[in-house]
Amino acid sequence: MAMPRKRIIVPSIVVVAVLLVGILWNWDWFIPLAQNQVSAAIGLPVKIAHLHVQLARRLVIEADGVTIENPPDFQGGPPLASIDKLRVQLDAGAYVRDRSIVVPWIEIDHPVIDARATSEGQNNYSLKLAGSGDENPAKSKLGPQIGDLRITDGHAHVLIPKLRTDFQTDISTRAADADHPSQVLIDAKGTYANQPITGQFVGGALLSLRDKTNPYPVSLQLANGPTKVSLLGTVENPLTFAGANLRLDLAGPDLGLLFPLTGIAIPETPAYSIAGQLDYSNRKILFTKIAGKVGSSDFEGDIEVDPDSDRQKVIANLSSHFIDLADLGGFIGSTPGRKSTPNQSVGQRQELARAEASSRVIPDMPINLPKLRATDIELRYKGAKIQGRSIPFDSLLVNLTIQDGKLSLHPLTLTVGKGSISGNVALDSKQDVVHTRADIDFKQVDLSRLMSATHTFGGAGAIGGKAIIDGNGNSLAALLGHGNGELKLFMNQGGNISALLVDLSGLEIGNALLSALGIPTKAEVRCLVMDFVLEHGKLDTRVLLLDTTEANVTGTGDVDLTNETIKYRLRTEAKHFSIGSLPTDILVDGRLKRPSIGPDPVELGARVGAAVGLGILLTPLGALLPTIQLGLGENNVCAHLIRQAQAAPTANPAALPSRRTAR
Repeated sequence: MAMPRKRIIVPSIVVVAVLLVGILWNWDWFIPLAQNQVSAAIGLPVKIAHLHVQLARRLVIEADGVTIENPPDFQGGPPLASIDKLRVQLDAGAYVRDRSIVVPWIEIDHPVIDARATSEGQNNYSLKLAGSGDENPAKSKLGPQIGDLRITDGHAHVLIPKLRTDFQTDISTRAADADHPSQVLIDAKGTYANQPITGQFVGGALLSLRDKTNPYPVSLQLANGPTKVSLLGTVENPLTFAGANLRLDLAGPDLGLLFPLTGIAIPETPAYSIAGQLDYSNRKILFTKIAGKVGSSDFEGDIEVDPDSDRQKVIANLSSHFIDLADLGGFIGSTPGRKSTPNQSVGQRQELARAEASSRVIPDMPINLPKLRATDIELRYKGAKIQGRSIPFDSLLVNLTIQDGKLSLHPLTLTVGKGSISGNVALDSKQDVVHTRADIDFKQVDLSRLMSATHTFGGAGAIGGKAIIDGNGNSLAALLGHGNGELKLFMNQGGNISALLVDLSGLEIGNALLSALGIPTKAEVRCLVMDFVLEHGKLDTRVLLLDTTEANVTGTGDVDLTNETIKYRLRTEAKHFSIGSLPTDILVDGRLKRPSIGPDPVELGARVGAAVGLGILLTPLGALLPTIQLGLGENNVCAHLIRQAQAAPTANPAALPSRRTAR
């Protein structure tokens, strides 16, 4: 029996339609849709020459002649990227099951990247990824799972004039063999921050289709000028940098050279070697379990960097078991380190030699304002023990905050024996000329530590006082050279200072000779009062009085901090007769670093002893009583002597209270 005509025609039409679709179908029809989708995803125009699709449970999409164009407002030059052939396999079954995007492999043939920026800062490589703005990674769904990455004959060129950077990279993958899993290989060579750069990166070619027992391996060796960087370890998810177990090693002659690599401004330092664990969590870079050395000092602690905030923010908690303050010289603009600092470069040794030969004492290195304004910083630092020649301090505590170009040290504390030197410093770099205000308190500072640092004089006792500096300037020298403020220091009875110091100031030749022969005598200090005023860079003497059992010493004169010169006169009134005593004034004159010291030639042999003591200085000394009590406590001999002198204003040195009556 013949089949109905209608039942024969319908299947025939379907077969013919399928054949026609197979013959005439062209996946290039979908190129505009694909271009629009990818362009919207990365925020840059994308062009595709040809498109092919192999239909199966695991789709294979092949794009030929892929070009990522420059931003519309970036004129000239080659496009950002071009790829001869891009092949991607997609697991359609996984998407149907749970909407997950699984990419078993990606093949990229001859990718060429040309990332460039102009001298004005405009660039062609900033992607505007769709949906990446305010997404919380902790709450977002798992991203694409990408398996094996295969790259053939890849090249990249990076040119950034503002960073003085121009380097080339070769990129390829190596198939797995008996000795190695599949790997991504990247070699870089050129210049970065105007320094030669070479780098080798070896990573796994299998990106994220793996379990936690087989994490992604990372090996990076980088040399940027004299700076060496090594990064070794694994990452569980390389696309999100999650589950990192990485060791970062940094070494070089100066931490300040890390600024182009890290964006964190650090002053000049001696040679360093630092290692720690690198991780990434909650969009923050974590450098933890840090241990290493900078110069002669050791460091340990943790650093957290938030690169996603409006201004990069760094939170650091650091400490040292031993520290040489000379290693921190760069923080005040001086040359860091000393001759004995290990691993110095030839240039650093030459810089130290120039600094030592210079006639200047106050550091004059300008503050780098762009670096100071670049990053917000919260630093907590403690140096448990301070080491090094001529360092009288015991420990150091720093609480530093930099917020939008405003620096605050609150406080900066140095301990000296049972006492301390503690200061609050505020620095504002919002304007072109930095404004600084510093308030420093001296409380029960151990004189023996201060004197032992001179390696010449001995002494004991406690010093109190305060210092204030307020001024404008982009270096410490400029600040002091234009600043205003005051300095007040006091010492009470109970301390002693080497008689050599007192006797030399009054040309007590006999006793000075005994001291020089190693038979020093001691002069007990009953009261030391120093009161100076700083006006427009000139430090003038209000009062300088040293009352000892050997003599009374007074001083007059000034120190010009602008040109670093001193013009000072010391006068001594001996309390006993000494062979060789020549009671004439001592003049200290010339450059602050190396002044000339000697007797006043006019008065030598002609001076008649004058009554110099507390009695004729009642007004300024009386005004200092509250500050003396603050620095030395209520029960101190200076205050007692001043009150007694006020009760007997005609007193001369011989009539001043004796040690016994002063008590």
